[in-house]
Amino acid sequence: MAIKSVQVALLFWTTALLSWRTFCLAELIEDQGYASCVTSRRRVQNLSGQNLTNVPLDLNNDMQYLDLSHNPLVKLQAAPFQRLSQLCFLKATSCGLRVINPGVFVHTPKLKFLNISNNLLDYIPDLSLPLLKILDLAGNQYDSYQLPDTFETLTNLSALYLGSENTLQVDFNDFDSLSDSSLHHLILGGGVEWQRYDRGSLTKMKSLQRITLKVPFCENLDLFENLLEDVNETQTTHLELVNVLPDLCNVTGDPFRNLRTMPLVTHLTIVNTWINSSFMMIFLKNVFLSNVRTIIFTNITYSEDTPEGFKFPTLNHTMVLRSVKFDGLKHHQYKYPSIEISVDMFSKMDYLKFSGTGMNTVPCNLISTLPSLETLDLSNNVLSDTGFWPSICSYTSVFPNLRHLSLSENRFVDLSFIAQQTHQMKYLESLDLSFNSIVLDKPCFWPIHITSLSLSNNNLSNNNLGNKVFSFLSQYLQRIVLSKTGITALTQEDLLQFPMLTHLFLSSNSIKVIPTDLSPTLVSLYINQNYITSVSRESLAGLPSLRTLKAGDNPFVCSCDSYWFITTLNKSLLPDWPLDYTCSTPPSVADLPMSEYRTSRMSCEAWLQAAVALPVTMLIMLALCSAFYACDGVWYTKMLWMWIRVKRRGQKQANLLNNTTFRYHSFISYSHQDSAWVESKLVPSLEGAGLSLCIHERDFVPGQWIVDNIINCVEASYKTLFVLSNHFVQSEWCNYELFFAQHRALDAQQDSLVFILLEPIPTNSLPKKFLKLRRLLMQQTYLEWPKDERKQQVFWVNLRSMLQVADHRILKDMALELTQSASLIPDDLVPLLK
Repeated sequence: MAIKSVQVALLFWTTALLSWRTFCLAELIEDQGYASCVTSRRRVQNLSGQNLTNVPLDLNNDMQYLDLSHNPLVKLQAAPFQRLSQLCFLKATSCGLRVINPGVFVHTPKLKFLNISNNLLDYIPDLSLPLLKILDLAGNQYDSYQLPDTFETLTNLSALYLGSENTLQVDFNDFDSLSDSSLHHLILGGGVEWQRYDRGSLTKMKSLQRITLKVPFCENLDLFENLLEDVNETQTTHLELVNVLPDLCNVTGDPFRNLRTMPLVTHLTIVNTWINSSFMMIFLKNVFLSNVRTIIFTNITYSEDTPEGFKFPTLNHTMVLRSVKFDGLKHHQYKYPSIEISVDMFSKMDYLKFSGTGMNTVPCNLISTLPSLETLDLSNNVLSDTGFWPSICSYTSVFPNLRHLSLSENRFVDLSFIAQQTHQMKYLESLDLSFNSIVLDKPCFWPIHITSLSLSNNNLSNNNLGNKVFSFLSQYLQRIVLSKTGITALTQEDLLQFPMLTHLFLSSNSIKVIPTDLSPTLVSLYINQNYITSVSRESLAGLPSLRTLKAGDNPFVCSCDSYWFITTLNKSLLPDWPLDYTCSTPPSVADLPMSEYRTSRMSCEAWLQAAVALPVTMLIMLALCSAFYACDGVWYTKMLWMWIRVKRRGQKQANLLNNTTFRYHSFISYSHQDSAWVESKLVPSLEGAGLSLCIHERDFVPGQWIVDNIINCVEASYKTLFVLSNHFVQSEWCNYELFFAQHRALDAQQDSLVFILLEPIPTNSLPKKFLKLRRLLMQQTYLEWPKDERKQQVFWVNLRSMLQVADHRILKDMALELTQSASLIPDDLVPLLK
């Protein structure tokens, strides 16, 4: 194999402490617990740091997540937990706990995550929690890893954290109670060196797949070798060594040679460790000759203890190593590290990460020539446009197989320059430029093969990418990440230029509305943490291919606009439902989880309201009509209408009759056969009310012609009242009286006729001479004499009101004849009267 030796110079920031990326196990537990346990934010209680000396007794019965950390509790007692049957996650770290009373967890059968790390427990407590998945007991004061027999009941336990500064040995029987468990991940060690490790202690946990050892082995490397042999007898594929070699540790021998005989270990992680150049050569040789496919260095301090730097010999061996990751690397010396290694040894490596290393330039023709490299992560460095593409380099082959490139958290600026340079990377599909200082000032010409681009968090105080960013992107993109870029509005026109777009990430912007008909090809849309108040049915109808919608943490208005979203939308589309969806307004439901918001379909569906209201209204109307008819409402309505008409006409006639006076309120025209009713009912009722009546039997002037008396009485009366009956229509004189009164009404006063129907008169019984009466009754409203005494009271009220309209101003004891009225006697009747 041809050997190419390249002298590599990597520039580090040596004047400041670089980014340290440690595995924060406590945060990992919290994230997993929150996602697995919590169904509503209202069932979460954070009481951390409140100086509590006892757990409160009034906790919500339906609580799922409880954090009691950083309180001087000292002791956990059973009483506060007796009602917490739904509790799934409990955290009580850094509380100074010394005692956990028996029975504390008897009433919490659903507990799955328990974190009581960093306390003062001098023993490992008895626990009987069949559903428990993750248990963290690290950072306490027990002096033995001997697990209680009750741990046999932890059949679902998948991760166990054990560690104490007081425990300096591992005994053979410490983990007997977990021999039949399903434990997958063991985190063991308190950060102090062990004095003894009994062979076979770890082999009892056959289901182990991942082991994290937080134990330094500088003074006792033989013990470390024995431990590796035990790990080889488990099912462990991931081995993580935290602080395995402390600062300034001088390693002699080859403590990692057992890696070569560990076929199951494929992932090896070294965390918080001091590594010098001489040991690095020994270590990498074992890795290259092992079955390890992924090697990760996290927060490593590198020291060159050899004058020639790092020189790695060529190995006549086919490596299986495919992935190398450096995440946080500090150089001990104030000089550039010198590395000499054959690039051909990495011919099959497909993943390379240099993150948090302080790199500001990429060596020419080194990384860019790796033939199998598919993913390159250079995030969290100080690279710039010309640092990644230095002008002094003359490329013969530029990343011949690179698919994914991450340049996140660097100092890139010129998007147009970057777009042009990516044309050299013929197979590049994905480019991550997030957390940079990208400026949009020139047109961008992208290669067709880039289908994924991230520009998220390029939102400097004086340089927002904003809404214009879409016009600087490639039309061939299928995945666009523009979270926190200052976008204030999203339009259909913005996305029309991306006919193949399937994934769009717009989190943490200022978008207020999801437009309709946005994109027919969009499969995934992340629009959480914006200013959206509702998601309309029409908006999602314009996304027929959508499978994932993340829209939580928006200021939703809980009203009918959101009713369909809460009740009808398929929640499998929402990966963050229901935790991230809360009501913002109205104030009465502020902070209420949308999953708990209740409103009726009736109040929000207009068609349903109409469908219910119409029959209900009809039923009410039918009931009212029935009651109206049963209570003689028709008759009372007629009386009311007549009273209203009288009032209105009285006002209209005020001017007409202003200078006219009358002697009588009314002349009574009736048949002598109805005189009994007139004398006993009509006259007493009206004259008793103060009305003046003219009655022919009493008020006709003796010796005058009857016709003269009729005419004089009609002219001297404000109204003429006709008492209609079958006897009336048979009377000749009644016919005269009707004729004269009608003639006077036409000439002088339009409503001077008042009709009382004393009894029903069949139409066919009217003589021909009374045809005018029939026509009058059809044109004018008349009063019917009711038989019901209650109705008679209304009858008298209406009748008196009709006759009293002019009483207060125009009636006098003696009336003058109408001087301006027409003659009441037609010329053709004068001969007859003689």
